[in-house]
Amino acid sequence: MTFSLVVRDGERFGIAVSSSSPAVAARVAHLRPGIGAAASQNVTDPTLGTRLLERLAEHGDAQRALAEVTGAAGNAANIDYRQLTVLGTSGPGYAYSGSRTLGKHASATADGAVAAGNMLSGEHIPDVLLDAYFGASGEVEERLVAALRAAVAAGGEEGPVHSVGLAVVADVDWRVTDLRVDWADDPIERLAELLDIWLPQRDDYVRRGLDPVGAPSYGVPGDL
Repeated sequence: MTFSLVVRDGERFGIAVSSSSPAVAARVAHLRPGIGAAASQNVTDPTLGTRLLERLAEHGDAQRALAEVTGAAGNAANIDYRQLTVLGTSGPGYAYSGSRTLGKHASATADGAVAAGNMLSGEHIPDVLLDAYFGASGEVEERLVAALRAAVAAGGEEGPVHSVGLAVVADVDWRVTDLRVDWADDPIERLAELLDIWLPQRDDYVRRGLDPVGAPSYGVPGDL
């Protein structure tokens, strides 16, 4: 009941994820500036996303990180129920789908990207995500939304999508974009509306974190 796309764009890492379950991004999306990004989904264990990034931070090898977390040495309980993806600072992404991954499930990888999903309408959906992302233009956030829209148009999940999330890290120690729609009948379009509001202000909020004196004011009531 989830599909996700993890991408690398220069120094930026981004992830977009949707699900029929509520608040999917709170459990699935994991990013670390300068290190990489990962998704932990299906019958979700959020700690596995953290562990993937910890391993990636140790040695920088995404394929090795995935093998370590999913293999016997990783002591990953109930790993057959998990679906994981991971992407580092170079090369392709990697995916794992345990033997108990739900419904129709699939993954697809490319240089700088990896997509995966479960309880899908068809195994083509991860490829649709990749093709739409690389075929879109604009900021990485806009291309991720384009990929989500394309995946839903191509059949998406077996059930209706109710929650969605989008996050990006760059060259500061926090998420420069972190948007979520935790429950809605049309969460991807609601996310697109949020992004239209957020993107023109995104870089200003980074400046507020780094240089509050030089950062712009938006003139809201009470703002000096």
